[in-house]
Amino acid sequence: MADINPTQMATQLANLYVQQAQQRLSTQNSSAKARSDGLSKLQSALQDFRSALSTLSAKKSMVAMSASFSQSNAGTVSASGTAQAGSYSLFVEQLASAQQLAYDGVSGASGGTLTVSLGGNPFSVDLASADRDGDHNLTTSEIALAINQAAGNAGKVNAMVLTANGISRLVLTSGKTGTANTIGVDASQVSDPALQAAFAASSQLSPAQDAKVWLGGQGSGVLMKQASNTFTSIDGVTMTFGAPSVGQSLTLDVARSDSDTGGNVQNFVDAYNTLLKSLGSLTAAGGADKGQKAGPFATDAGVRSLRDHLNTLIRQSFGGVRLSDLGITAARDGTLSLDRSKLDKLLANQPTVLDGFFNGSNADGLLAQAGSYLDKWLNASSGLITQRKDSAQRMQNDLDAQQTRIDNQYDQAYKRYLAQFTQLQTMQAQMSQTLDSLNSYFSSNP
Repeated sequence: MADINPTQMATQLANLYVQQAQQRLSTQNSSAKARSDGLSKLQSALQDFRSALSTLSAKKSMVAMSASFSQSNAGTVSASGTAQAGSYSLFVEQLASAQQLAYDGVSGASGGTLTVSLGGNPFSVDLASADRDGDHNLTTSEIALAINQAAGNAGKVNAMVLTANGISRLVLTSGKTGTANTIGVDASQVSDPALQAAFAASSQLSPAQDAKVWLGGQGSGVLMKQASNTFTSIDGVTMTFGAPSVGQSLTLDVARSDSDTGGNVQNFVDAYNTLLKSLGSLTAAGGADKGQKAGPFATDAGVRSLRDHLNTLIRQSFGGVRLSDLGITAARDGTLSLDRSKLDKLLANQPTVLDGFFNGSNADGLLAQAGSYLDKWLNASSGLITQRKDSAQRMQNDLDAQQTRIDNQYDQAYKRYLAQFTQLQTMQAQMSQTLDSLNSYFSSNP
């Protein structure tokens, strides 16, 4: 008679006891995981598409503009979609500069308070704590450091030490350019009279000066005056002038960039096609005849409705224009393709139709409406993705609870079978011992 192994037999029978329930639960867990992973992929795909729409919306116009100066070293210039094509005459009279003051002999006994201001906004410098080495004497470097580290400074005034020809000077530089940003120094509360005198005598290395640029001729055009050398006075155009432009007559040329405009439209087409590919994979019907595994949302009406809604939305008319008018066509599988030559011809005759379709007259074009629909899915608190994830989590919690019940059933069955087979093993051992005794008796008493 074969020996009984209680542990092995109890394990086998306990597994058989819960086998059907465990198989059903494993199938449900596998399906739940596939849907959860699918939700993550769906969320990522929708977020990527919305991000692409947001990038295009931020441009304010799908029509890209280019800008250039007649002198390449005059500065830098760029144009956004709101700029108007044209040629503009400019004259740069002067550039904005930051005031810079130098002080000689700035050293002496520590103590008192120095007040520094920029454009009338003062901050205090404690000269009593500026003595870094504790010798009760302030060096120019210690004073410069105290000014830079003063609590109220925060970049208003930069202090440095300039040493030339064996003479060290304290140099203060305004943190901002422009006439209004002049530096003021009040040393009346400084303890050392020598320091007071040093701060009372300054030499100006650079003036606080506004930039002056004329639209048109100097003296006859429109003066643009401001504290910065970067101008945004012309709608949609950003110009930053450099030193070589001073005293020069320049021509600013603004024109439509068909290449970049086509790139903006192509970015939309690519983003939509990428989303469509993801949705196709997630909703694939599958089947052995197709050699394709079914997607996690193959039978999900909601996700299919999402795909169909976007497909319908992009085929609507916005501003009296349709995709086909822009040179965009759809293949049988729904993917889009752009004919740039057709788009260029359209823009040459009707440059406003592109923005009419994508942006609309009141921000009601395709970009805004698609973004609004995506928010119904992606809203962090009430979106459909969040609702589905919450539902998936509740389902997973229920599956976990079922697993706990099955584990408990297994444990109870195992203990029951273990007790039974342990008892049987004991009986087997007793029977074996009895048989051994009988065999021994009969062998000694033939």
